[in-house]
Amino acid sequence: MCVLYDVLSIVRDKKFMTLDPVSQDALPPKQNPQTLQLISKKKSLAGAAQILLKGAERLTKSVTENQENKLQRDFNSELLRLRQHWKLRKVGDKILGDLSYRSAGSLFPHHGTFEVIKNTDIDLDKKIPEDYCSLDVQIPSDLEGSAYIKVSIQKQAPDIGDLGTVNLFKRPFPKSKPGSPHWQTKLEAAQNVLLCKEIFAQLSREAVQIKSQIPHIVVKNQIISQPFPSLQLSISLCHSSNDKKSQKFATEKQSPEDHLYVLEHNLHLLIREFHKQTLSSIMMPHPASAPFGHKRMRLSGPQAFDKNEINSLQSSEGLLEKIIKQAKHIFLRSRTAATIDSLASRIEDPQIQAHWSNINDVYESSVKVLITSQGYEQICKSIQLQLNIGVEQIRVVHRDGRVITLSHQEQELQDFLLSQMSQHQVHAVQQLAKVMGWQVLSFSNHVGLGPVESIGNASAITVASPNGDYAISVRNGPESGSKIMVQFPRNQCKDLPKSDVLQDSKWSHLRGPFREVQWNKMEGRNFVYKMELLMSALSPCLL
Repeated sequence: MCVLYDVLSIVRDKKFMTLDPVSQDALPPKQNPQTLQLISKKKSLAGAAQILLKGAERLTKSVTENQENKLQRDFNSELLRLRQHWKLRKVGDKILGDLSYRSAGSLFPHHGTFEVIKNTDIDLDKKIPEDYCSLDVQIPSDLEGSAYIKVSIQKQAPDIGDLGTVNLFKRPFPKSKPGSPHWQTKLEAAQNVLLCKEIFAQLSREAVQIKSQIPHIVVKNQIISQPFPSLQLSISLCHSSNDKKSQKFATEKQSPEDHLYVLEHNLHLLIREFHKQTLSSIMMPHPASAPFGHKRMRLSGPQAFDKNEINSLQSSEGLLEKIIKQAKHIFLRSRTAATIDSLASRIEDPQIQAHWSNINDVYESSVKVLITSQGYEQICKSIQLQLNIGVEQIRVVHRDGRVITLSHQEQELQDFLLSQMSQHQVHAVQQLAKVMGWQVLSFSNHVGLGPVESIGNASAITVASPNGDYAISVRNGPESGSKIMVQFPRNQCKDLPKSDVLQDSKWSHLRGPFREVQWNKMEGRNFVYKMELLMSALSPCLL
């Protein structure tokens, strides 16, 4: 009852709580059936879209995982291919490779180490290019780019100080071979740079150590030597990186280069031969108690070698000495060919022909020189020379076995060939006289009469007609040229004074004085043809 009284007093007095009526919401109006159908379709489409989005997200995750797994598989396969060509080792969490030639016998101190890394510079959301490779290599900065050894022979520069480190790179950058990975081209280029640096370091060391009459000069990236007077041999290390500046310079118009590719190739062969010798010298001696070194050196004690024999075993030519000898031979051979070509183009009669041998040595070449007359090659074969071109001299072997040694001077060879061409004309007259039935009265390769020739000696020959009425005397010199004299019978010489001594008619059959022939007015294409016409005119008619 007390509780009821308290509740009623609170409600009645409205002091502690009031009671408000609850307002009722208006009933929603009746909706159109089409609106309800549209709302239901929206809900259905939203559910279907959510299902498709979840499926696409799952497919994207699956494709990404497959691509990552494929890239990992590609990396492993590329790594396997890399191991087939290059030496690799694992140091910690890194994979390192070796570019050096130490396993082949090289003693170059450069480490030549490259690192194998995984190529992650690709966006998986975009299309992967066809030339993409998941494996990449990181080479040392000093081995980047391309390099080669430039060897040239040129006239001596007036000032050696002008030669410095210049950008001599004129060779295009190497391109990747079709079907080969890019890392293979990159490693081959780096290994070539390392080999070029080893060659140049070896040449520089020998240039400083070798004592020669004319010292070798090492100026930054060039080695300068003087094989012959007024000529210099330049060996340069040309190294260019792959930066834009170097590529721009390589694409610029270059002047014609005098690079000797043969000597560059020979330098690579010599350094590989040096590597091979280094490997062969490491072999254990036999018997095992013998000291290290050359086999003949080990036998020097039991066989009692003297000092000269021991020195001959220890002495060996270095790369620089060998390449200088080869450069001397190449220069001497080219200058010999230029001398022969200049004479052949300048002198039309007689003709000079050179037949170079295809089988040559790096220090010796041979050429066969024939001097002939056009149209008379079969009867004029007397001058045949064999030129053996060496390092500093030329040995000339005649047809009869005589040997003449010429120096490296170009003028000596030119004077010798001019004298031989002069003698050829006289020899041709001798052979032509035999064919036409004329008699050779006298013949001399070295005439002691007449003007003295500055080049060689003059040659002379005298031939008589078959009946002996006429005689032709020919004198030919390398510098004075040819002089032809004809001797007529005395009965045909009207201007001869009458002699009181020679009264008998039999003396009229003797030949009279010589008369010079105006040789430049004779018809004929060459000397031998003119001589044939002259002999034919003076020969008796047999009809």
